[in-house]
Amino acid sequence: MSFVEELMWRGMIHDIMPGTEEQLQKEMTTAYVGIDPTADSLHIGHLVSIMMLKHFQRAGHKPICLVGGATGMVGDPSGKSEERNLLEEGALRKNQDGIKKQLVKLLDFDSQMENGAEMVNNYDWTKDFNLLSFLREVGKYLTVNYMMAKDSVKKRMDTGLSFTEFSYQLLQAYDFYYLFSQKNCKLQMGGSDQWGNITAGTELIRRKAGGEVFALTWPLITKADGGKFGKTEKGNVWLSPQYTSPYKFYQFWLNTSDEDAEKYIKIFTMLSREEIEALIEEHRVAPHLRILQKRLGREVTVLVHSEEDYQAAVEASQVLFGEGTQETLTKLSEDDFLSIFEGVPQFTVSREDLENGINIIDLLAVKTPIFPSKGEARRMLQGGGISLNKRKLTDIGETIRADVVLNGKYILIQKGKKNYYLLRVA
Repeated sequence: MSFVEELMWRGMIHDIMPGTEEQLQKEMTTAYVGIDPTADSLHIGHLVSIMMLKHFQRAGHKPICLVGGATGMVGDPSGKSEERNLLEEGALRKNQDGIKKQLVKLLDFDSQMENGAEMVNNYDWTKDFNLLSFLREVGKYLTVNYMMAKDSVKKRMDTGLSFTEFSYQLLQAYDFYYLFSQKNCKLQMGGSDQWGNITAGTELIRRKAGGEVFALTWPLITKADGGKFGKTEKGNVWLSPQYTSPYKFYQFWLNTSDEDAEKYIKIFTMLSREEIEALIEEHRVAPHLRILQKRLGREVTVLVHSEEDYQAAVEASQVLFGEGTQETLTKLSEDDFLSIFEGVPQFTVSREDLENGINIIDLLAVKTPIFPSKGEARRMLQGGGISLNKRKLTDIGETIRADVVLNGKYILIQKGKKNYYLLRVA
């Protein structure tokens, strides 16, 4: 299956310039995708462009990741209702380094390979470009009429567009020209909102160098309920475990709707068409088993993090459903622990009381209101219905001490199969 055919069945093509498929079938082709270095980590909104480059490289072509150090200092108006903050060079370099570490895990940067991936920063060829040279070498080739006709410009005319942002498409067009002239790059890919910027580049190359280059965009990823993909109540879902733990990352995919899971498993995994179609069929027969979501979560978590991180995320996910162990709880970070038990009733117990030792019945019915009476607590304990930190208790005389505290400040009580209580030690 060719690169374009692969993308077509996956639903990953929005616009494609005539001749693109023929060019890719003719020879190994170099293509680039731009990434704005607005943070020192990519988020899952960037994953589509990375998957495009993975498919591109697997099809035998050469991918270039362009980090927009220069364009990031200007701000792309596409899809934006207002101007973004401009970044300084130091912050951009730091962000670039963080992004490179993530990309190395996702693409093959082996310099010995003819189609080994490369990473470039447009700041390197833009920083010494003086204004007069830029106006003569770039500005004169594209008319204001041409630039004003772009959707990214037209949509901002009512709210206002600075000259800085207006010039963005010239900068992006020059990037394509530079990579065409220096690295024989003949294809630029991006989200559908980038079509105007990309075609500005193809036009500049045609007028300035007489070269033929191509453009391909993918559809912007949406959610079936109309919400914004990649956003949660707490913000972006990041690829860096420092900002989004592997557990929360896995949970994001696990919690997708059936409709979205069918779409996302084609876009965000490298599974074959046959595997995906079989999974979709299996899922439709028994949707309550969430087969699609589990496989999607596994594939993307392993891709971005590791098999070990995936296994740990699954273990953590099982804690709520009675399958986790005391060992699982002790391995959880405080952040993940609180995420799992978000919304469960919480009570405070005294650290001093724990250091002296508290009888389990007193802990459940006197120090906290988990049970309305000691008698009820005693009966449920003797019946094997109480667990502390996933350890089943049966001894009504057991003394609970400070050594059971998790993360230095929590005790988890489970009453029956589904009722959890979080004790904060203060």
